[in-house]
Amino acid sequence: MIEHNIHILLIEDEDYDVQRVRKTLEPFRQRLIIKDVVADGQAALDLLQKRPGAYDVIIMDYQIVGGVSGEQLIRRIKAIDDTLQIIVITKMTVNITDYDFANRLMTAGAMWYCTKYPGDIEDYIYQPTDFILSILNAYEKRTLEREKRRSLKKLDRTIEEILQSKVIVGRSAAIETLRSQIERIAGHDTTVLITGESGTGKELVATHLHYRSDRKSEKFVPINSGSLPQELIESELFGYEKGAFTGAGREKAGLFEIADHGTVFLDEIAELPSSAQVKLLRVLQEGEIDKIGRTSKINVNVRIIAATNKDLRERVRQKKFREDLFYRLNVVTLHVPGLRERKEDIPLLIDHFLKTFSAKYAVEAPEITEQAVRVLQNFEWKGNVRQLQNVIQRLLMLGEEVIDEEDIRNALGIRDGYQAAGHLNSRVFWDEAHIVSWRDMEKNLKRDYFKFVRDKTQSDAEAARRLGLAPPNYYRMCKELGLK
Repeated sequence: MIEHNIHILLIEDEDYDVQRVRKTLEPFRQRLIIKDVVADGQAALDLLQKRPGAYDVIIMDYQIVGGVSGEQLIRRIKAIDDTLQIIVITKMTVNITDYDFANRLMTAGAMWYCTKYPGDIEDYIYQPTDFILSILNAYEKRTLEREKRRSLKKLDRTIEEILQSKVIVGRSAAIETLRSQIERIAGHDTTVLITGESGTGKELVATHLHYRSDRKSEKFVPINSGSLPQELIESELFGYEKGAFTGAGREKAGLFEIADHGTVFLDEIAELPSSAQVKLLRVLQEGEIDKIGRTSKINVNVRIIAATNKDLRERVRQKKFREDLFYRLNVVTLHVPGLRERKEDIPLLIDHFLKTFSAKYAVEAPEITEQAVRVLQNFEWKGNVRQLQNVIQRLLMLGEEVIDEEDIRNALGIRDGYQAAGHLNSRVFWDEAHIVSWRDMEKNLKRDYFKFVRDKTQSDAEAARRLGLAPPNYYRMCKELGLK
């Protein structure tokens, strides 16, 4: 183990006592180094300001000349660097068991104190062994506190990186309201229910709630209730004991046990089976989990954030979701708006996804025309932000320098002039809400395919050849389809 030098600042106004301190430390002079000696409190404060990090331990007389001394000086030193450790020496007639005096010193920020004259010792400070040990302990405490501070800073940087990678993009009123709600709610250790359509970013909101809370240094465990097999969901959530059932060869910790002191995010909470709902209610009410095969309860301390794209009140009415669980979950509700409620955010999302994926795939981000952006803004995003993200990722894979309106329409499956059965332009063919006749669909599909082939060939003759048509038939069909 490497023994580091301990740099000491001595604050003492009597030369005689300075010499007594030096003599006490003399056997350890190679490691315990008095770097500076000052005679008054203000001079010490000025030195600490000028030379940050120069000292590890402060040894100070309780009563010194000047206007700054005692507890006031201790507090001002700690205000400059609260990891500095302070040992107080005093010539006051103080009983070493004077708890009131000791409490005042410790409250101010001192680590240890001793009297200068406990007996007839003339050459040394207090009991030399205790004095030396207090300095060594003070240094270790400063080292630990500085290491803790570095760890916390590193953790804070990691958390900021997580939040930056999962940024909530948008400037719409709906998103600004959501951000404000997250800021207000995150620090309160309460259950939150997040509602919103599929693909709106409910897990993103849950992530921000966790990493902006006091639990940010603990685990964030997301669980998709709908993806877990019904027969396994209880064992996954709450775990089981060895031998609890056939095949249970070892003990398994459930996700709630794993997330102890952290946050559990239950996505698609409406899909939770009734038996698991009962156990979840117990977690919310008592902070206990029922582990399969265990007779005694296990206490857990978790914050629960749930999310759903279903109407839970309607599920309660249909007897598919427990009413008491619903009210336990619905302490605070956050609604994540769909893209149709925040169309002004779509250009920002496009830009964000282009930058994100171009950096991920190490390619140049393409330019996207205003017309192309307008098509994306006017599209009906049933999959919301997730669908938009997938489309942008797909467009980036085209390798185009400029993404235009035609690229967007092809990526979305939008067909020009689609007005059959009285529908509007720019509808998607595969839309159950807008079923058209086979004749109309066939005509539109032919037109789109002809246009696609023409765009990918150098001439009409080549297009006709690629389509396997004689030129006269090709021209006739183009005319029937309204293609010039």
